Amino acid sequence: MKDKRQKVIIDTDPGVDDCYALIFMLFDPSLDIELITTVAGNLGLDKTTRNLLHLLDKFGIKNIPVAKGAARPLCRISQDATFIHQKEGMGGYIPPKKVKGNILKDNAVEAMYQVIKNNPGEIVPILMGPHTNFAKLLMAHPDVKDLVPRIIYEGGSPYGAPGFPDHISFNMSYDPEAFQVVLNSRIPLTLIPSNIGRRKAHLEEKMVYEIKNQNEVGEFIFQMFDKYWEPGFDDKRIATNDICTYMYLRYPKLFKFLTADFMIDLEDMPGKTTGVFHKKGNIKIVCDVKRKKFLKIIMQKLKQFDNFKLN
Repeated sequence: MKDKRQKVIIDTDPGVDDCYALIFMLFDPSLDIELITTVAGNLGLDKTTRNLLHLLDKFGIKNIPVAKGAARPLCRISQDATFIHQKEGMGGYIPPKKVKGNILKDNAVEAMYQVIKNNPGEIVPILMGPHTNFAKLLMAHPDVKDLVPRIIYEGGSPYGAPGFPDHISFNMSYDPEAFQVVLNSRIPLTLIPSNIGRRKAHLEEKMVYEIKNQNEVGEFIFQMFDKYWEPGFDDKRIATNDICTYMYLRYPKLFKFLTADFMIDLEDMPGKTTGVFHKKGNIKIVCDVKRKKFLKIIMQKLKQFDNFKLN
């Protein structure tokens, strides 16, 4: 019988919300995770890679290949988001300095290319950090644009948002040139803007404590969340930015989207994103989510870990 699982590559810069999303993805039987690649973004590459390897070890995952990717943007000075993810990148949880786990000899670009070339038309890349790795892949292997059916990506602020002036979001502003390379490839792209995770699908304080009290995994998630409260709001909330990429992949009917011709500024305000919305636009941009159902599924997924023991 043909395997109906969706094959994916996850490109990530863990990151609290990256880790939260990965926990659900790693245990979703409908997904076939062919490869996980790390990129600098929320933190430097060594720490994002360390955080990924620690997460895999903590959850007993040993059979998913990991490749290390870009340590800096294509042509800009690196920045980071430790102001929200904290110094070690996992919020209030402090990972060990030394971690278990193996990394492929191939770098992220070559590892991704081999997986995509061996599975033409079957791999959906899930990009949860800056686009640097995937842009380098397209630059080194242009044929990839004909082998990938679509990309799901978190980032951008085409609607603008208070506290995020000039339509700028971190993943876009970190490496706008990389996003431009991906956009120019014309691979079908679905973008989940930052305001969806911050303002539409966020976790309220009460739910965060429900997660804590659910089970051992919930307690671990809460430790990360405890220093990850979203700044700039009158209430206490946790953004679900990267979780939304996973949820869109699995439950697209929860989301509404518009199509737009999408652009990114590389000069005046690097990372500023704008969209001209019309039916024949070049990408899909998520504009809303069925919040109650989204949160219900999140809690249901957490319950699968009721008897799970972390390493």
